[in-house]
Amino acid sequence: MTQKEALDILKTGRNVFLTGAAGSGKTYVLREYIDYLKNLDAHIGITASTGIAATHMGGITIHSWSGIGIKDSLSKSELAEIAEKSHVKKKVAKASVLVIDEISMLHHFRLDLIDKVTREIKNSDEPFGGMQVVFCGDFFQLPPVRRAGEARPNDCSVGRGESSFAFHSEAWKNLKLKICYLSEQHRQSDLEYLKILNSIREDTVSEEIMEVLKQRFNQKAETEQTKLYSHNKDVNSENETELSKISGRTHEYEMQERGRQSLVDALKKSCLAPEILRLKVGAKVMFIKNNPEEGFVNGTLGTVVKCGFEEIQVQTLSGKIIDVEREDWRIEEDGKTKAEIIQYPLRLAWAITVHKSQGMSLDAAEVDLSGSFEKGMGYVALSRVRSLSGLSIKGLNHLAMKVNEEVLEIDNKFKDLSKTNAFQIRTMGEEKLSKMHEDFAEKVRGEKPKEKKLDTVSETKKMLDEGLNIKDIAKERGLKLGTILDHIEKIKEKNPNYNIYNLRDGITKNKFKEIYNAFRKVGVSEGEMYKLAPAKDLLGPKYSYEDIRLVRLFM
Repeated sequence: MTQKEALDILKTGRNVFLTGAAGSGKTYVLREYIDYLKNLDAHIGITASTGIAATHMGGITIHSWSGIGIKDSLSKSELAEIAEKSHVKKKVAKASVLVIDEISMLHHFRLDLIDKVTREIKNSDEPFGGMQVVFCGDFFQLPPVRRAGEARPNDCSVGRGESSFAFHSEAWKNLKLKICYLSEQHRQSDLEYLKILNSIREDTVSEEIMEVLKQRFNQKAETEQTKLYSHNKDVNSENETELSKISGRTHEYEMQERGRQSLVDALKKSCLAPEILRLKVGAKVMFIKNNPEEGFVNGTLGTVVKCGFEEIQVQTLSGKIIDVEREDWRIEEDGKTKAEIIQYPLRLAWAITVHKSQGMSLDAAEVDLSGSFEKGMGYVALSRVRSLSGLSIKGLNHLAMKVNEEVLEIDNKFKDLSKTNAFQIRTMGEEKLSKMHEDFAEKVRGEKPKEKKLDTVSETKKMLDEGLNIKDIAKERGLKLGTILDHIEKIKEKNPNYNIYNLRDGITKNKFKEIYNAFRKVGVSEGEMYKLAPAKDLLGPKYSYEDIRLVRLFM
């Protein structure tokens, strides 16, 4: 099925399982559909089974969204209690579409619990209370994590049980999902390598395939390689060892944050960006966010060529020099930011775990699968790399080339169902399809909330939230720069963690550094604010009070 056909099916309002091999464009289609719904002002639950996947989508974990947390079962009283929690009740009751990404890592019994919660809140007997439900993922990826001591109960749809895939749940069966199996490949253009990956996925690895893979043992790629390990301890050790080998000063960049602390903590835990990013010139790094306009995507490798006070330059493998700016990861609800963290979209990239590499595309990787402990780990690791020439294998064990037999069987069924669905959408008349799209759009279309009249400081804050700079705000509101700075000082006094990093664009880096250093020289007594006049005397007439006040906001 093509991406367009999948989007056409999604826009009819049918419940959908969007799947396909690694690199087939699942995330792209999902984002396109979410943007489509946002343009309709639809209320969407944007969730994922893991924190990392959730932050990539600008959402939260399904466990948090539904209120079930880490519970394996719910008594009637616990179900009622969750359904009455205002922060859960409000978002579930309003949602008309629920998206769950990385569905392969969600236990079957938890999916049934989420179904129960949504039906309870919406007071409906329909699956998930009548919402359109969109699952996205690939069951050949790593499965749900099983905790020691878990065992299958008599009724596997309720309570805790062994790690069983989501398609075993009663909720999955009741949804009557349309299967959209994407068949195009957007990551690997190397046909020989694609044949190898497909053979692993189809459990048809031959001696011939193994011979080709053996030729990649301890091979050095033409470009720098990221090392993939199965365990965190190997990754941390590798990165720290390599960083310590580089001479020169270590620069540290602290993550900025705002929003409800519990949500901020969840973002920090799930995001690949470190709370304190430690870099040196010469450090090998990986971009961990998509920003094609700036020349990088999630997984782009490079080397730090310059780092200093709020200044980082990275040279990518293609030779492009990128002035790296901070990026944000946020949790949004109804178009409002509930929590946000701001950090440079980089992490040390001599090594990374196979688990955390899911969703990435790497130019080159050295893969150590000697510690593989789960079927599917080899497929996940190898499918991160774009071509065979970019692959080096350090080790394999007996599990590395294995896939789950049950997944293999049901995947063939998914392919057949998807072919039927693709044929139906291709042969459906354009008029009928457009009518279905219009009917569903009308059903989920939301009303834009009426905005309350804000006080003058809140009006400035609203425009800051929208990303406007000080000069634009002053011009649009017909106020002096000094007045806008008054407002921002009040906002920062009320919330010291309020994010104002976009205001850095209003002053050159050299200017900022000179004013910043002047404040440092002047100093300040404990508990006091930096004084403007002494800094102004030190700097002289070339700097305005507005410039000095702007920099003081960052002190």
